[in-house]
Amino acid sequence: MTKKINILAVSGSTRKQSSNHRLLKAIATMYTASVNMIFFEGLAALPPFNPDDTDAPIAEVMQWRSMIAAADGVLLCTPEYAHGVPGALKNAIDWTVSTNEFSQKPTALITASTDGRFGHESLLETLKTIEAGHVSSLQLLIQFVQTKIAADGTITDAHTLSAVKELMDKFLLRIKENSY
Repeated sequence: MTKKINILAVSGSTRKQSSNHRLLKAIATMYTASVNMIFFEGLAALPPFNPDDTDAPIAEVMQWRSMIAAADGVLLCTPEYAHGVPGALKNAIDWTVSTNEFSQKPTALITASTDGRFGHESLLETLKTIEAGHVSSLQLLIQFVQTKIAADGTITDAHTLSAVKELMDKFLLRIKENSY
């Protein structure tokens, strides 16, 4: 039996019924045979980043960092807010800057929003800066996501489904290559 790959799934939206949550759950369902998807639900609980607190952060920050460190890869799925990265997601990433959890960690980025271009480019630049592994080749922009994912989480658009599968297959390959 092949060992399942542990992927930390992080939605950049704090809305419980967001398209991003539904998309991550759809991906988890599609890859349930080979992937153990661990959902990070503590985005809204993280305190505002304060560089003075990086040496002795609170428990929520320690948990966030340890979940990244323990994962074989990180899958980020986020909307775009006002042409930018959602504040809660950017805040979470800022908590890792001085501790390098993302450094060379296989990381895939999906921006699923109405437009998404500006937030996607901004977050991609941040992830490159913190040396997230392979993120330049593991990225996908899904525009007008509301028209491509049903309320039950089913990806209804054939092109989007194909693009998600292509991204995930490349992501899993990079994780396996990283393991050796």
